[in-house]
Amino acid sequence: MPTFGRLTAAILFAPLCWYVSLLALPLFPEGRTPPMWAEINAVIGLLMGWIIAGKRAGDGTSAAIGYGLTTFAAIIFWSLFAHSFVEMIDRSLNKRYDGPSEAVISIMELAAELGMWLATPLVLGTLVVGSLIAALITEYIGSRYS
Repeated sequence: MPTFGRLTAAILFAPLCWYVSLLALPLFPEGRTPPMWAEINAVIGLLMGWIIAGKRAGDGTSAAIGYGLTTFAAIIFWSLFAHSFVEMIDRSLNKRYDGPSEAVISIMELAAELGMWLATPLVLGTLVVGSLIAALITEYIGSRYS
């Protein structure tokens, strides 16, 4: 059910993910930037803001910190999974895998590799602080206009 809390969370987490994606662009090796990097991450931020943070808006400030960190973790997980899945599909269409199990296993390897490139204080710190601020604003709007 649409609420102002869900709308606020979606509106705040999407540009946060877009901004963090732009911060992460220089971290990729030359020519290895995933296709539609910022766009996919913004959609993931929008969905995680709506589903996780927005659903819990109005539960209090300490809950806001909790669901802000939960949203942060979900954004990391789904972003790594989505980009690794797209890369696996691209590689499988180029016939780089011997079978489907090898392709599925490579998703985790690709996610780990992508995570290693992005695990910098700038990227993670910006996402954590931004998630907490977005969650606190969502909490304020959710409790005030519910």
